[in-house]
Amino acid sequence: MNSPEDLALYTELTEAVGALPAGQQPEWPEPGAVQDAVAQLRAMPPLVFAGECDVLRERLAAVSRGEAFVLQGGDCAETFAGVSADNVRNKLKTLLQMAVVLTYAASVPVVKIGRLAGQYAKPRSKSIETRDGVTLPAFRGDIVNDFEFTPDARVPDPHRMVRAYHASSATLNLTRAFVGGGFADLHQVHAWNNDFVRTSPAGQRYERLARRLDQALSFMRAIDVDTEQLRTVELYSSHEALLLDYELALTRIDSRTGAPYDVSGHYVWIGERTRQLDGAHLEFASRIRNPIGVKVGPTTTPDELLALAEKLDPNREPGRLTFVTRMGAGKIRDALPALIQKATADGLVASWICDPMHGNTYEAPSGHKTRRFDDVVDEVRGFFEVHRSLGTHPGGIHVELTGDDVTECVGGGDPIAEDGLGSRYETVCDPRLNRTQSLELAFLVAELLESTT
Repeated sequence: MNSPEDLALYTELTEAVGALPAGQQPEWPEPGAVQDAVAQLRAMPPLVFAGECDVLRERLAAVSRGEAFVLQGGDCAETFAGVSADNVRNKLKTLLQMAVVLTYAASVPVVKIGRLAGQYAKPRSKSIETRDGVTLPAFRGDIVNDFEFTPDARVPDPHRMVRAYHASSATLNLTRAFVGGGFADLHQVHAWNNDFVRTSPAGQRYERLARRLDQALSFMRAIDVDTEQLRTVELYSSHEALLLDYELALTRIDSRTGAPYDVSGHYVWIGERTRQLDGAHLEFASRIRNPIGVKVGPTTTPDELLALAEKLDPNREPGRLTFVTRMGAGKIRDALPALIQKATADGLVASWICDPMHGNTYEAPSGHKTRRFDDVVDEVRGFFEVHRSLGTHPGGIHVELTGDDVTECVGGGDPIAEDGLGSRYETVCDPRLNRTQSLELAFLVAELLESTT
């Protein structure tokens, strides 16, 4: 059961957050079922610990000073069916390969954050979906309802929040086992490339880098230099803090400091659709001690940016606040400079990372939602160009990706055509980069980092 301090915190949060408008929340059909699910969640152990969140805040503080780079990636929307050792291992492979490319090629520390163990809720542009004359509630992620297009599947079920907790717990357990059990050892760099990626152009380039890394590791062994840092990695979990019933139930008082933390993940962000200054989501984020991200799009004004910072980081604490830009390839060079200039003039210490995915989505003739790899690349280039011109630090990338050989985004060095999207289109929401596309993007970013250091 929760401590008296946790109970008092929950009461305070629900009153403060519940008094404000909250967008993108499901219409639960049975209030009693919601109360039961929340009670179960409030009795559950933390998924992450406050001390881990504090370490991540220190790492992000280094990013804000221009001393490190963030690699954040994972599924658009996790699914309960996707909680398996193979899926978790493949996503981890992708992140590890990308991180090796960035660290070794660009000589920069990389803060690794997964979109995993909590990314089960999704905002939607419409609350309903119509197919062949049938209209049902929109799919809002496995934490709310089921992707299957039937009346029963699309009814919001609050007990799915409990399933999401257990799915997140299993994913974290698998991730920690892989990271701590030798899979993340740098001596395994070739093993991360031993499948379909190896024969791709990006995979072959990676093999050449891995051989150079092998030589460096052999030299270190020859002079009797060995470090535990070569055998494991720090990997943090993140998700959008969208479903407030879930996030509130998993917010606890840290016994060390007496401060509130959302123990559903190390780092949570507020999306473009829910970052209203007078809204419930921003109020919730302002009251927890986790590192916080906030998505900003091309319509964000400099004054809005400062108001977001004042709400979320009034004390200007390094590592507390990250702005995640999602502008679109055609808009970032025009929309981003004014925001950075205003933030710099005001003395903000926030990190800036680029989400090159969400502003570049379109519908292919086949009806599949997709993204052009060239547009993703162009937005990243624009992000770096703007920071370079202003003398500020491009702090990272935030990418929707998978470790599988899917066909969801068109283009890349091993190109996917629009008419080939249907062959392995597996996402339940937005299109993701497959692992070869992700690796190709990592090499590009490494080159851009080299040119800015």
